[in-house]
Amino acid sequence: MNKNDLDPVWVESQLANAQWQSASSGGTTCVEVAFIDHGFVALRDSKNPHKPPHLFDDAEYDAFIAGIMRGELRRR
Repeated sequence: MNKNDLDPVWVESQLANAQWQSASSGGTTCVEVAFIDHGFVALRDSKNPHKPPHLFDDAEYDAFIAGIMRGELRRR
């Protein structure tokens, strides 16, 4: 299923019931992640939870995490 074809009502329902997780670093600025139905992942800023999260399908999320692990997303 393509994330661009998702029913907005379904997405809203999924996000309203999402179990958000964050790193346990103890800091005040975190990225939160929620694994929702049909293999989608939502990422949001814990300081701005009211803003729409970024949605990834499983492949996109795996590529995102792999890029982080390889250091590709570091500021130069």
